[in-house]
Amino acid sequence: MDWALDETFETPGGVVRWGTLGSGDPLVLVHGTPYSSFLWRDIAPALARTRKVFFFDHLGFGRSDRREGQDLSLAAHSGNFARLLDHWGLSRPSVVAHDIGGAVALRTLLLEGRSYRDLTLFDAVSGGEWERGLFRLFLEHEEVFRELPGYAHEALVAAHLRHATHTGFRPGILDAFLAPWRGEEGQAAFYRQYSQIRQTDTAAYEHLLGEVPVPVRIVWGREDRILPPEYAEWLHERVPHAELHWIEGAGHLLQEDAPGRLLACLTAGFPSARAAGPSRT
Repeated sequence: MDWALDETFETPGGVVRWGTLGSGDPLVLVHGTPYSSFLWRDIAPALARTRKVFFFDHLGFGRSDRREGQDLSLAAHSGNFARLLDHWGLSRPSVVAHDIGGAVALRTLLLEGRSYRDLTLFDAVSGGEWERGLFRLFLEHEEVFRELPGYAHEALVAAHLRHATHTGFRPGILDAFLAPWRGEEGQAAFYRQYSQIRQTDTAAYEHLLGEVPVPVRIVWGREDRILPPEYAEWLHERVPHAELHWIEGAGHLLQEDAPGRLLACLTAGFPSARAAGPSRT
């Protein structure tokens, strides 16, 4: 699949690859795990009709550097995101974040001292008790998973990716998401990044969620099985001024299950007077 990340930025842990599309007010897209900026391949060009859109692969993911010894914690990702914002010269961009990208964006706002124009979080890790299910097993048994035969590892990752979508992937897309995690190097990279993502890095800012100083939009797939709807409600309760939008018939990957409806939310703007109640799309 054609997806260009033509620029590079040197972080303390290695090179992060990034790209831009369009012109206008800046908007930054932050992906989660086990994905890459490829997840934005449909969304970014559409947003770029009216905005300058920035996207990147986190260190340890996609086309960015992946090697042993890297700090791939949420705290480290947040530090890298703050450095990228400085490198881009963005003082108040709009930020859109998915999965662990939500925690990265929140840490960068609340603990790294960067400012946003507004923040959209969808199907995002934000806080609470989110070390669960298969992810908890990755944390507790990293060495076992690293020793899986290649075919078993690939089958597990493919099943994990399918579990995130309610409607299924279009032809060729699953293979594109699998590609960085295949082979001996990819298998090591997969469990390396999962083994460092910890709940303690979201607990560090939870007490500040009620003081988020920018407009916030929460968007959630009603059929999300990775982070079920109660996680959206948890976040909405703690960011009382946030809008909450439900996407019916969609799972964790709104970019795959409902790209048009997600895009409608992202281009709707933030009204000056926000209602507290949720909406459905």
